[in-house]
Amino acid sequence: MPNKGDHMKFETLSVIGLGYIGLPTAATFASRGLKVIGVDVNQKAVDTINSGGIHIIEPDLDIVVRSVVQSGNLRATTKPEPADAFIVAVPTPFKEDKQPDLKYIEAAAKAIAPVLKKGNLVILESTSPVGATEQMAAWLAEARPDLSFPQQAGEDADVCVAHCPERVLPGKVLVELVNNDRVIGGMTPKCSRAAVSLYKLFVQGECVVTNARTAEMCKLTENSFRDVNIAFANELSMICEKLQINVWELISLANRHPRVNVLQPGPGVGGHCIAVDPWFIVASAPDEARLIATARQVNDRKPDWVVSRVRNVAASLAKPKPVVACLGLSFKADIDDLRESPAVEVTKKLSACKEVDVIAVEPHVVDVVKWVPEVPVVSLDDAIHAADIILLLVDHKCFDGITIPDGKVAIDTRGRLGLPRRESTD
Repeated sequence: MPNKGDHMKFETLSVIGLGYIGLPTAATFASRGLKVIGVDVNQKAVDTINSGGIHIIEPDLDIVVRSVVQSGNLRATTKPEPADAFIVAVPTPFKEDKQPDLKYIEAAAKAIAPVLKKGNLVILESTSPVGATEQMAAWLAEARPDLSFPQQAGEDADVCVAHCPERVLPGKVLVELVNNDRVIGGMTPKCSRAAVSLYKLFVQGECVVTNARTAEMCKLTENSFRDVNIAFANELSMICEKLQINVWELISLANRHPRVNVLQPGPGVGGHCIAVDPWFIVASAPDEARLIATARQVNDRKPDWVVSRVRNVAASLAKPKPVVACLGLSFKADIDDLRESPAVEVTKKLSACKEVDVIAVEPHVVDVVKWVPEVPVVSLDDAIHAADIILLLVDHKCFDGITIPDGKVAIDTRGRLGLPRRESTD
């Protein structure tokens, strides 16, 4: 497979993990003519993809997947098969003690190890703590002692290993996959060149080369930067509530300064990146990462503050058990992703309060019951009619322009009610 000048030619690619990043990545490569084998442990997801459908919500992804499945360039399976290159795009959660959990990366490494061959490229795309790519290479070497890896043979390794974190925004994944710059961190320069050769099949942005550890830290830094800035906005909103100041007006005024750009507060921070990745830095350097840890604590505290605010309003109403309508459950607007969603956390905690009844509205998620089984999910019209307190948690477009009837209390955690729509910042 290697050609002159270390340029590598790829005919087949295997993507391990067909979730919110893996499936769009697999489909994009397949749309460029590569034969792509998608691998996922979820048989239902595999069957859905092989029928030309998708199991997640992402604009235009259904069109691309249907096309590449019909052309034969994308096929899904539950068991890895031989390929020229492998991209690992599995979840990297943290444990209860906020330590990184690499069990899915380990499982992926052990799953692909039996089908590896000399000349292969393995890329870890999963957002990972520093050192995870080296750990994956160690697992591969342990499983395949007949092959050499970069930590053993350097530039002469049989298998190239690199880290290339995704940096896309849900709702714009297909566009950003192509247009955004990519950070390529190989375990050796040869590994980096091999990874650049692969991504340049569709990436129009620049492929910037570094080492694996710096690439890992780069993604963590990007998300921690945003987390710290969102924490400032969230803390500001709590201060303004105490001082009886409209935080949305305040931020709008402050942002008129040419060098100030305060982000928008919300009910917390969710998703599989910003709410998780900073803890990977804290775990690696707990004594040094004080600001990053504090920002996480501020953002993690915000859902409890929202719950407390709702309970205080409920106590002020002349009603024994007011109904609270929670508008939105996903972690950001107009997507179906509930991972680490502060809206889900707020809704669950309110449902555990004996002094209120809770209903929810979430038009973008079909199977809401497994996330909040104790809360009835109703239509927006029914929620507005039944509620005493209307709690806006997610600024879905379908909530724009809603009218709050007289006699009902609105609690707006997004600064959306009665205001022109703006782009979400988290």
